[in-house]
Amino acid sequence: MDGNHAPHSNPPQSPERDGSFSYDIESMDGGGGGGLRGAASEALLRFDDDDGGPRDSLLRYDDDGGGGPREPLLRKRTMNTTSQIAIVGANVFPIESLDYEIVENDLFKQDWRSRKKKQIFQYVVLKWALVLLIGLLTGLVGFFNNLAVENIAGFKLLITGELMLQNRYFVAFLAYGGCNLVLGATAAAICAYIAPAAAGSGIPEVKAYLNGVDAYSILAPSTLFVKIFGSILGVSAGFVLGKEGPMVHTGACIANLLGQGGSRKYHLTCNWLKYFKNDRDRRDLITCGAAAGVAAAFRAPVGGVLFALEEAASWWRSALLWRTFFTTAVVAVVLKALIEFCRSGKCGLFGQGGLIMFDLSSNIPTYGTQDVIAIIVLGIIGGVFGGLFNFLLDRILRVYSIINERGAPLKILLTITISIITSACSYGLPWLAPCTPCPVGSMEECPTIGRSGNYKSFQCPPGHYNGLASLFFNTNDDAIRNLFSRGTANEFHMSSLFVFFIAIYCLGLLTYGIAVPSGLFIPVILAGATYGRIVGTLLGPMSDLDPGLFALLGAASFLGGTMRMTVSVCVILLELTNELHMLPLVMLVLLISKTIADCFNKGVYDQIVVMKGLPFMEAHAEPYMRQLVAGDVVSGPLISFSGVEKVGNIVQALRITGHNGFPVVDEPPLTEAPELVGMVLRSHLLVLLNGNNFMKDKVKTSGSFVLRRFGAFDFAKPGSGKGLKIEDLDFTDDEMEMYVDLHPITNTSPYTVVETMSLAKAAVLFRALGLRHLLVVPKTPGRHPIVGILTRHDLMPEHILGLFPNLRKSH
Repeated sequence: MDGNHAPHSNPPQSPERDGSFSYDIESMDGGGGGGLRGAASEALLRFDDDDGGPRDSLLRYDDDGGGGPREPLLRKRTMNTTSQIAIVGANVFPIESLDYEIVENDLFKQDWRSRKKKQIFQYVVLKWALVLLIGLLTGLVGFFNNLAVENIAGFKLLITGELMLQNRYFVAFLAYGGCNLVLGATAAAICAYIAPAAAGSGIPEVKAYLNGVDAYSILAPSTLFVKIFGSILGVSAGFVLGKEGPMVHTGACIANLLGQGGSRKYHLTCNWLKYFKNDRDRRDLITCGAAAGVAAAFRAPVGGVLFALEEAASWWRSALLWRTFFTTAVVAVVLKALIEFCRSGKCGLFGQGGLIMFDLSSNIPTYGTQDVIAIIVLGIIGGVFGGLFNFLLDRILRVYSIINERGAPLKILLTITISIITSACSYGLPWLAPCTPCPVGSMEECPTIGRSGNYKSFQCPPGHYNGLASLFFNTNDDAIRNLFSRGTANEFHMSSLFVFFIAIYCLGLLTYGIAVPSGLFIPVILAGATYGRIVGTLLGPMSDLDPGLFALLGAASFLGGTMRMTVSVCVILLELTNELHMLPLVMLVLLISKTIADCFNKGVYDQIVVMKGLPFMEAHAEPYMRQLVAGDVVSGPLISFSGVEKVGNIVQALRITGHNGFPVVDEPPLTEAPELVGMVLRSHLLVLLNGNNFMKDKVKTSGSFVLRRFGAFDFAKPGSGKGLKIEDLDFTDDEMEMYVDLHPITNTSPYTVVETMSLAKAAVLFRALGLRHLLVVPKTPGRHPIVGILTRHDLMPEHILGLFPNLRKSH
């Protein structure tokens, strides 16, 4: 690397780091090591507002006097050692941040100046057309998922039931367990070998993506394929999991596929979608896709919008609200039309079983003071059980991650093991339940003959049914319907409900984390509805509410205790049950359960985001960040480019670093003094170098040749894995000695903060604007114009607390 040209290391008065710059206060006695002056006037004093006195652990002195504090705020290192990889699905992948910032360079400005009203109108129309397509496709996929699950699972249960009617119980178990084993192993195999990123619900990954974190294959076409078919096979295999979580990921994948113009790898491309080749537009589309996924899973369009707002999206605005609502409305219309078509009996076994809709509104419920007290108790139970569930799930997922690291065969073996356990429980436990005489005057057939229903005969004699089998030997959707059913107060024995709750609670913990697309909504609703019905049955005549309504409130309490969502869960449950009169009670139980559970740990998806190592930025800053300034956490060495840079220097910097942004600084003779021009992105440098428009002399140009040679869309972000890489470029020795003008592609309006800005304010600014880079500039003149760069990883707690261990004692 030519030392007379950039890339440059800043002058010694600024300390250094990998990717940014920082103050390094490792030498404290005399002389002011690292370029910091040794005068007492340069000491940085921090005071505690509470008592007006200095806090020893937060005082920093540069003089050599002996009266300094004993625990100065020392930096332990200059390098950022936080991990650049995370667990996505069931595999470890490298991660990077997304570019939500508008790059205002000469090409961008020229492009917007040249756009006509027709092109702007086309952009708006295409965006609405895309959200329409997202709604249509997500609705079709949601219907297909339910159609497939109902027919596959129904066929399996019919075969098992027929064998049991012939008293061939062991053969029935082999058929039941064998079907589950084949379906589960197939789901695990396609997930492990085709798209490991499809494992799990996908909601933590989508949430991280909308927060600004990208990872390989997180929204790829292969992930979409496995998410759809893996979810169908997994749910049909009888696992205690749902297809609702994976539908959120599926909707996001559909939106991403459309937003990036298709897939070049699979020869599915659309050039007319070039307008959306940027992270800002894709973020909006993926938000619509996530909302559409919830709407398709629960037939809850308003709940889908609120889920995207409350849980998924990190940035929101009124225009996005309107598009998201339109998308979910399209999903609702598509599902309504397809379900009406299936009512004619043309969809096989698919009927009322799929697309769960639990209509409980037979009459207006009334409730008294004793009911409200019972509901408060139910909320407390939900908070405690939810906090315990999240704690145990975190421990189990950490064990599973060790197993999943060993390769695909062990992932499949783990799935097979859980399948055998699940089949043994669902077939074996009903044998412990007593047979109950069929109720007189029941509106439903008893015992149920066929796939679904409230009254499963199992091993019972004619005229009797097995309550526990009615829960286990159904699809999860039908089991929830049975628990929510009204007018069935004596349908289930208390012992059956206790056994079912313990089994579902434990199997839900064990199942989530295997290499199969799996959601948590259904296991949580099942477990919550079960203990809710237990409470309702215990109250009996003392309560004015039906046990089925207590089951609904129990499901709400457990959802609030595990997922910590309130508004969206409330609306989803009300749309599911059409029970608007229960709104006050559902709100009350959700608020109580969330408040109680927050005393123990975070929500389940927040915990999984942390466990996977995804650098998620919260909306609020941590308290200890107020004790630091922006210049405290940037690190070095900072690599910057001159406005007119030698090709060899750029190529060398791109080869030896993985940085995605570089400051551009004009220096003499181009300017009288060093001057910050802006920020240039790695991807833009690669496109510019690939054009081979080099100069022999180091002179600043007008940039007209770049504007003539390239268009704004040449620098648009490609789809996953499609962009240029430095390894793809090859230059001669003569070209390496030539120069290239970076001014036309430099973002001349980057966001900057002064080095003395509170780190808490800088973190909030970084997150609120959706930035990838935040430049830190010096407060005083006469220094190098750039101190360093703040990135997402610089604002992570593990990095900050690793730099300043004393902060652990004070926060």
